[in-house]
Amino acid sequence: MKNLLKLSLVTLFLLAVTSTYAQKFGHIDTQQLVQIMPSMKKAQTSLEAYAKELQEVQGQLEKELQAKWVEYSQKKDSLSEIKLKALEADIQNLQQRMQTNGQVSQQNMQKKQAELMKPIIDKMRATIEAVAKEKGLIYVFDVQPGTPIIYKSNESIDLLPLVKQKLGIQ
Repeated sequence: MKNLLKLSLVTLFLLAVTSTYAQKFGHIDTQQLVQIMPSMKKAQTSLEAYAKELQEVQGQLEKELQAKWVEYSQKKDSLSEIKLKALEADIQNLQQRMQTNGQVSQQNMQKKQAELMKPIIDKMRATIEAVAKEKGLIYVFDVQPGTPIIYKSNESIDLLPLVKQKLGIQ
């Protein structure tokens, strides 16, 4: 009977706490928000222009390699072994440069994207935080799967010290 009474009291307490705090949570689709922000279109345009520049450099290297292959195939029977080996080395070096350029270009693209997105993300987060504070929210969750909490108020109770104390952990 005591256990039933305790269980009933705990259930009532949890229901009261849940109903009290139910209005303290919010959610948002940050991906949708970022896509409609005016600064996003400008960032996308800049990123596309940067990608085009990187592709032009790669295209020039491809043309150069193609020319070397044509030269090699046309002259392979008429060149001395030393000149043939030198041309083969040129082709291998050019292939290596293309591969390295591709990797560096990809890294540069990622850096540029992060650079362009940082002010957009910062503005989004600051605005979400301001709205959450205005509405008295404790937490704001992003509805995108796998994304963390966007905003956590100082009013939120950290249970770790209380649980540690209850467990006797220093």
